Amino acid sequence: MCADHLDRFKREGRIVIVGASLAGLRAAETLRAEGFTGSLTMIGDEPYEPYDRPPLSKGVLLGKASPRHTELPHRREVDAKWRLGVAAAGLDLTARRVRLADGDEVEYDRLLIATGVRARPWPKEEEARLDGVCLLRTRDDAVGLYQRLKAGPRRVFIIGAGFAGSEVASACREMGIPVTVAERAGAPLVGALGGVIGAVAADLQIENGVDLRTRVTVTSLEGDPAGRVRAVHLSDESTVEADVVVVSLGSMRNTEWLAGSGLGAGPRGIACDAGCRAFDFRGIVTDDVFVAGDVARSPHALFGYQFLSLEHWGNAVAQAETAAHNMISEGEDRRPHLWVPAFWSSMFGVNIKSVGVPPMGEQLMITQGSLAERRFVGVYGYKGRVIAAVSFDNTRWLEFYERQIEQGAPFPVDYPTMDRRPEGRNPVDADFPDPSLPTHGPMVTLSGYSPADQQLVFHPARH
Repeated sequence: MCADHLDRFKREGRIVIVGASLAGLRAAETLRAEGFTGSLTMIGDEPYEPYDRPPLSKGVLLGKASPRHTELPHRREVDAKWRLGVAAAGLDLTARRVRLADGDEVEYDRLLIATGVRARPWPKEEEARLDGVCLLRTRDDAVGLYQRLKAGPRRVFIIGAGFAGSEVASACREMGIPVTVAERAGAPLVGALGGVIGAVAADLQIENGVDLRTRVTVTSLEGDPAGRVRAVHLSDESTVEADVVVVSLGSMRNTEWLAGSGLGAGPRGIACDAGCRAFDFRGIVTDDVFVAGDVARSPHALFGYQFLSLEHWGNAVAQAETAAHNMISEGEDRRPHLWVPAFWSSMFGVNIKSVGVPPMGEQLMITQGSLAERRFVGVYGYKGRVIAAVSFDNTRWLEFYERQIEQGAPFPVDYPTMDRRPEGRNPVDADFPDPSLPTHGPMVTLSGYSPADQQLVFHPARH
């Protein structure tokens, strides 16, 4: 696009953003901040303006925050046409049109897809419809679950011990509600942080009164004659009575609406280049369709140029800002998305934060603090370099380790600041599960090198 055409586009062009959440809003603000004065349309399947999701599994469930007060602040006026409460249902790349579920169509000159993810439902539809079977992803989900917890259930059963499931378990115990957690792996959080750290998380849950069941799967949910859930049956042939069941089986990327569109979109997300431009199914980059947020798969220079899918608040913001900038810039002025993944959680009184990509880690060293004290920093290594770090109640070192990741620092580490306790001297196996087996809660997904999912066949895990 020559300079004259670009200037005209910034004045008169039509940009459509599909996905009215965090990434969509921050992209819209960036477009306006960088001089785009043309038409801007925001499409969202929920009836609400963009809101913040992290408080839903923390403050909202505990009644400490109102779900109506989770709206994201607008950093500037975006002057957009909002199409809320109607989902995108199809995309015509040739005609440059987004088809909506109500039959309407919206034309664009450039499109940003930021449709994010949704909670994976319980796969048995009849059981999923039982009263008391809940998901937690949206504002309405949080309101419904909070009301059930406030009513004082006899027992809550949580399927899946990833971050979301563990946070709900923490909220239940803080409210004094009996809770059982079932996890197919050997401990909570193993998909995200590995078995060594998972063992610490398991002890944390058990000491706080969680009935933790590991290496089991749920075989069925049982309802009463009135259609209310009343029991959960497990693969070890045990049965747990519960009147609230929270299904926390991870997320599904919202890409089904793109079937047949020609984009490189599938269950792992929408493939894009480092500048957030979407690939088509042949692996050829487009120049009028961009992707940002949880739904994106993009290559990262720090991590072997593998395509990463990141379910991170900070990544959604950084990638949206990069995508928006590149949508209205000349090629030489475009920039790559090179944000270092970072994630945080809080459960059972412990703050957990990570940087980098822990699931890539082959080995782990405890460099500060102690696992036994649950106040430590663990550093992950991959092929002789630092790839990630995680902290439990010890965040002050993470900025240092983020720089080490960026610099490709060698692993095992040997810094003057490193504790010389026995557990910190030698690397151990990080103990991540076999990546071919489903686990709950990895916030970073390595999805290979291919930008196209044409040959991918997806079989949801039976739990």
